[in-house]
Amino acid sequence: MKAYSAAFAGLFLSFALVGCSERADQSAGTAVLKAQQPERHIALQGQPNFRDIGGYRTQDGRSVKWGEVYRSGELPRLTDTDVEQLAALDIQTVVDFLTKDERAARGPDRLPEGVRKIDLPMEAGNLGMLAGVVSEARRTGDFSQVPAEINPDIHRLLVVEGREYYATLLRELADPDKRPLVFHCSHGIHRTGTAAAILLSALGVPWETVREDYLLSNVYRQDEIDRRVGELRQLYARNNDMPIEQVDSTNIEAFYVLQGSYIDAALEQAITDYGSMQAYIRDGLGISDEEVLTLQKELLEH
Repeated sequence: MKAYSAAFAGLFLSFALVGCSERADQSAGTAVLKAQQPERHIALQGQPNFRDIGGYRTQDGRSVKWGEVYRSGELPRLTDTDVEQLAALDIQTVVDFLTKDERAARGPDRLPEGVRKIDLPMEAGNLGMLAGVVSEARRTGDFSQVPAEINPDIHRLLVVEGREYYATLLRELADPDKRPLVFHCSHGIHRTGTAAAILLSALGVPWETVREDYLLSNVYRQDEIDRRVGELRQLYARNNDMPIEQVDSTNIEAFYVLQGSYIDAALEQAITDYGSMQAYIRDGLGISDEEVLTLQKELLEH
């Protein structure tokens, strides 16, 4: 673990850490209003963060189609009723970003019969190592290797080392036979949040809206966040034979409660490496301008 921590710290020293003011407070009001739209949030018993990315307005006045693309957390704990809801949504494809180890530990997604599953385990470069460290923290309650300041850097790392996965996702989404499509990771916040930010940017949605979409995870996952933070504090206290009142949960809460600065770091990294998010999509992901136009034609109301 110590070896990883040093390696991980060294990796991020190579990134240009651009200062970013946190905008979570100013976005919270709009985010809560959006959270009240029943069309966006699909209430599942086994996954609180399943939602439609439709309805967002683009810079040129168009809007993202409803009922075509969903973002989510993991799906192994869906109930029979949940599976019926996915069937009613006519889900055709599920893209899963979990690593092989994560998938083995959690079990397979519960999906309607006939849904096509695309496994894109995010294990390139340091991504697999990072997932392992986070999994260990969740297992022990010890988040000392996942400090609060690392959260923006997670999104920077995803932009740098997740290119092949995000390129594949965009190409799958451009195929109408693959939709409606769901993409997900474990909680639907880091890997999935970066994917949603890239997709919405490719469609021409303003970054302020991208950030609001990212912060909606705090709204939909509020009960889960409270429960999970409490469980991890208890776990750490038990493992270290100490009163729960003495547990410092700063790192735990920073990981589970998102800030706008976290996803802003993804944009900053794209700008640092390529000049803009649009150039990152073209030159970093290898998605041609023609492919972007196809994606917009498929997923935007005209």
